[in-house]
Amino acid sequence: MKLKVDDIFFGFDGTSGEYELQIVKQGKKHIEAKVTQKRRDFESSPDVWLLFAPVKKDQTDFIIQKAVELGVSELIPTITRYTNSDRTKTERFVAQSIEAAEQCRRLDIPKVASAKPLSEILSNWDRGRHLYYMDESRTGTPVREAFSQAVAPIAILVGPEGGFSEEELKLLRQLDFTTGVTLGPRILRAETAVVSALSCWQALSGDWVNYKEQS
Repeated sequence: MKLKVDDIFFGFDGTSGEYELQIVKQGKKHIEAKVTQKRRDFESSPDVWLLFAPVKKDQTDFIIQKAVELGVSELIPTITRYTNSDRTKTERFVAQSIEAAEQCRRLDIPKVASAKPLSEILSNWDRGRHLYYMDESRTGTPVREAFSQAVAPIAILVGPEGGFSEEELKLLRQLDFTTGVTLGPRILRAETAVVSALSCWQALSGDWVNYKEQS
């Protein structure tokens, strides 16, 4: 960060808020800083989970970064039929989520779950949390209709490159806690679908609605 003694930076503890800090001592690997003032009270993000199938390295990094910026409270790597399970690097996902939270000045860090097969996740699902899955077959509910009353706690599921298998779509459609969602007339890349779905939900039912910055 190229900061030096007496420089000011912002920090947060994930529980009580954001603070202004001043560097009082600096070493090669560590610094000491003092709190000079509190900047913001703690704000928790909406109780919305993202289930995503890891894709290529850079695209997965993008998914995590943008999901954190868009307020996801938990990231759940999900193994589907067409997911490359070699791309499930939990430690990397955690590091990416922390960095993204710092960059967007978010005051909480989302939980990152261990990767699990989609069938296992669904068999242990809490039915108090509705699951919206992105249905590339275009047979789902239009996104505006689906998300207009989608009040948290909810979860959003985005499939892998190549989409869900027919067996996975059949399973998702027969569950009583799921809704298939169509994101328009074009098939989107996985990372584009994540950003699109989360942005639509935020604009319609999330904490973008009626947001007013603290004075």
